[in-house]
Amino acid sequence: MASELIKPYEEKMAKTVTALANDYITIRAGRANPHVLDKITVEYYGTQTPINQIGNVTVPEARIIQIQPWDSSALKAVEKAINASDLGLNPNNDGKVIRLIFPELTEDRRKELTKDVKKKAENSKVAIRNIRRDAIDALKKVEKKKEITEDELKDMEDEIQKLTDKFVADIDKKCDEKCKDILAV
Repeated sequence: MASELIKPYEEKMAKTVTALANDYITIRAGRANPHVLDKITVEYYGTQTPINQIGNVTVPEARIIQIQPWDSSALKAVEKAINASDLGLNPNNDGKVIRLIFPELTEDRRKELTKDVKKKAENSKVAIRNIRRDAIDALKKVEKKKEITEDELKDMEDEIQKLTDKFVADIDKKCDEKCKDILAV
């Protein structure tokens, strides 16, 4: 009974951490990472299509991403989508492939990115704590209906707190890793 009541809240907490991790993938840290293109879609034959489904995305050098569409008529659409995105990169189109060259990050830009990373982590922690609050409120309602005892309520509140601590620690770990990645020159 106890785990059935807690399970949905644990899943919500896990999804929050996963969402943060996916968010961090798209933050560029000076090195070329093809995942920065994950959120960019291209108008391709009337359908919004992710770039990685239109052609090969490779990293031939540490600071270059190369996009080679299978259909060369898609080059202009890919270039347009990248220009319209918030990546801040200018695509180089040579008629066959598009190259994205990542400039070295300045010290100021690195500090700015780490602030952003920490802000996203803090927002995720707030979301986790809100889920904890919702879970405890729901458990108290169940206890009021006499479906669980006061002792069971106390045990479940402890379990929810342990889950909260675990997921907050996960968020802190991911934040520290991303900050180190950004600050590494």
